[in-house]
Amino acid sequence: MTKTEVTQKLLDCGVIAVIRASSAEEALKLADACSAGGIVGLELTFTVPGAEKVIAALNEKKDAKYLAGAGTVLDEATARIAIMNGAKFIVSPSFDKGVAEVCNTYQVPYVAGCLTPTEVVTAMRAGANPIKIFPGDVVGPAYIKDLHGPFPQGNFLPSGGVNLENAGEWIKKGAVAVSAGSSLTAPAKKGDYEGVTKNAAAFVKAVADARKELKK
Repeated sequence: MTKTEVTQKLLDCGVIAVIRASSAEEALKLADACSAGGIVGLELTFTVPGAEKVIAALNEKKDAKYLAGAGTVLDEATARIAIMNGAKFIVSPSFDKGVAEVCNTYQVPYVAGCLTPTEVVTAMRAGANPIKIFPGDVVGPAYIKDLHGPFPQGNFLPSGGVNLENAGEWIKKGAVAVSAGSSLTAPAKKGDYEGVTKNAAAFVKAVADARKELKK
C-alpha cells in the first residue's frame, strides 16, 4: 500500500484511535475493540510497553481492516523501529525534522503535532500530512477554520479534547479527521471492551453524519 493510499484510508474513516495501555496485552485488546467498531487508524503509542511488538503482532493478522501505526514518536530512531515493525503511519505530539526525514525515506505518512501557524508551515514544508493540531482542547474547533484562512490547502486533524459531543463540530469546522484517546477507550478501565467498540462505532458515525451535513 502506498503512502497516498494509507493516508486516504485514514481520512476516509475519519477517526484515529489513540491506544495507550499499561501492557501489550491490554493494547491488543483495545486495538481489536476499536477495529470492531469500524475505526481504521490504530495509533499504538510508544508509551505502551513493547509497543513495537504490538505493532508487529497487529500487522501479522491477515485480511485486517485496520492500519496499525505508531504514536508518541519523538525521534528518528523510534520512527525507524516502528516502521521496521510494520507501522503504516507515524504520529508525533510535536514536529521533528529527523522523524519527517525517516518517514519520507520509507514513504510512510507522518502526522506531526503542531499548534501555531509557524509550526504548521514548518511541518507542511517537511511533508507532514495530515497535520495534528495538538492539544486541541486549548484552541477548540473554530481554530481549524481560522487556520484554513492562510492554509486553505492544509489537512488538519485535532487531537486532545476530542469526544463524542464535539467530534462532529471539528469536522464541520474543516478538520479532515479526528483523533480520540481516553474519551474513546475509557470503558476499558473497567474491563468493558464492548463499551470501547460501541464508542468507536459512535465516533465513526459522528464523523460520517457531520460530513453528510456539510454536503447539504
